[in-house]
Amino acid sequence: MSQEVLEKAKAWANNEYFDMESRKEISDLLERSAHETKAKEELFDRFYKDIEFGTGGLRAIMGMGSNRMSKYTVRMATHALATVVKKHFAKSGEELRVALSYDSRRFSDFFAKEAASVLAANGIVAYIFDRLNPTPFLSFAVRYLKAHAGIMITASHNPPSYNGYKVYWNDGAQVIPPYDKEIIDEYYGISDFSTISYMNFEQGLRENKIRWMGREVEDAYHQKLKQRYFRRELCERRGDELKIVYTPIHGTGYIPCLRALSEMGMSNVRLVQEQINPDSNFSTVPSPNPEDPRALKLAVDLMKLEERDIVFGTDPDADRIGVVVRHQGEAQFLNGNQVGILLLHYLLSSMKERGELRSDSLVIKSIVTSEMQTALAKHFGVEIHSTLTGFKWMCGLWNQIEKERKNLHFVMASEESYGYLVLEDVRDKDAISATAMMAEMALWYKTRGMTLIDALDEMYKEVGLFYEGLLSLDYLGKEGEEKIKRIMEHFRSSKENTLCGEKITKIEDYELGEERDLQSGKVQKLIVPKSNVIGYTLESGSKVYLRPSGTEPKIKFYFLIRETSKGELASLKVKAKHRSEEISNFFRATSERA
Repeated sequence: MSQEVLEKAKAWANNEYFDMESRKEISDLLERSAHETKAKEELFDRFYKDIEFGTGGLRAIMGMGSNRMSKYTVRMATHALATVVKKHFAKSGEELRVALSYDSRRFSDFFAKEAASVLAANGIVAYIFDRLNPTPFLSFAVRYLKAHAGIMITASHNPPSYNGYKVYWNDGAQVIPPYDKEIIDEYYGISDFSTISYMNFEQGLRENKIRWMGREVEDAYHQKLKQRYFRRELCERRGDELKIVYTPIHGTGYIPCLRALSEMGMSNVRLVQEQINPDSNFSTVPSPNPEDPRALKLAVDLMKLEERDIVFGTDPDADRIGVVVRHQGEAQFLNGNQVGILLLHYLLSSMKERGELRSDSLVIKSIVTSEMQTALAKHFGVEIHSTLTGFKWMCGLWNQIEKERKNLHFVMASEESYGYLVLEDVRDKDAISATAMMAEMALWYKTRGMTLIDALDEMYKEVGLFYEGLLSLDYLGKEGEEKIKRIMEHFRSSKENTLCGEKITKIEDYELGEERDLQSGKVQKLIVPKSNVIGYTLESGSKVYLRPSGTEPKIKFYFLIRETSKGELASLKVKAKHRSEEISNFFRATSERA
């Protein structure tokens, strides 16, 4: 245990700004660390660094400590945000507003109230939902209220011990440069907690500096969603034919998702009763992540028992969705890329059918999301743009393009990690509207005697077969951080020009901001923000990307396989899968040696 960590912990234990219970939490841990190895390790982890206020906000284990999320770090973050909001908008003379929402995690509502109390003390009116609501509702609320910023208290699908704090700017999207850096600088500039402005929450309510948001914003969202449907008459007439299972996985999605499905005519919905109520421990699942099949097990069991058509499961803050389809009597899990492909094809084909498709229609995806979307965009003659992973970058790009071209026709934004945006009044991933659109699509295909698996196979025949694989390697703690750095450094410095026997034609280094053509030797600048990502393009058109996760202690490898061979679709799928596994095995083995 370093002396620096001990001194820092003692300073926190003696800091009179903290309440007695918080100080005791640290002093007890200090006492136990003198003779307990586990306590010593925990003390080190709590204080060996300051919690990172990253470009999207905070996300950490809850508790006292410089590397933990507590009411004090929430106050710091909010004071920093308030300072930047005032800097940019106070001169306008208008009422400064910030919208707040929160999910079903432990202390989420409490942290939201703490943030509102700091905003009120800074002369900013805090609009806070009077019940838990999903992330997309927060984004919508910022735009609907014409607020100057937004705060969402959530850690999405992280384990129950975590919580988080996401910051949104006045466009309803997660904050991007230069504002994110300004907030971060203000945050790290706070050296004394007692300098943070703070007002009692009840006092803020009495003085009208804190205001509850009731049903008005929720109603406005659902009105906008109704305008997005393509086949309302079909849903109203035959919606009960689609047999749906839905689970909110103990999160915020229950009320808004059920309302969306009900109002569009989808009346044949069975709920996973054990997972309806908000539960901060996510008691029925090992992880509330819809990417994990175990999170949807109860829903799939119900689908099998009652021979239902489709499962929808949303994560705790209802910004991501998992989908399972019953095909030929078997439950088939759709991955994030497949759902994105289905949504994009449905939107584009429906727009074309209605005569709404324009050459300036805009599709946005992350660089690690299926290149089949690029093929579909080309097939339908619309624009597609790729940018860094994360909706903060995709919506940031959208907002930038929108400023330059006022009459832009937005279609969809998506990323492979189960995040989709089909409603232009929201500027973050949105599982509510995605659930509704997937339901409409599934019903439409069912009336044609098809499942979504059948639909995918039709699309492969139309534009070619694409297959995506993902390798995620977990490396925990300080040692894990160093390991991930070594892996990235190894591949960044590698001089290899082949990958698993195939020529590499291009290497993209997003940290350097360069794309290198290995055939011509030319180097071009990448027109996206710099980020710790490396990409390889292979001779076949397949792509590989590697990047450390921005929210979890892991490194991810993405394999975007383009199968150019001729033959039966079933055999081509097997071939593409084997190629993905071959590349995955190479990266796993190389990473372990780094």
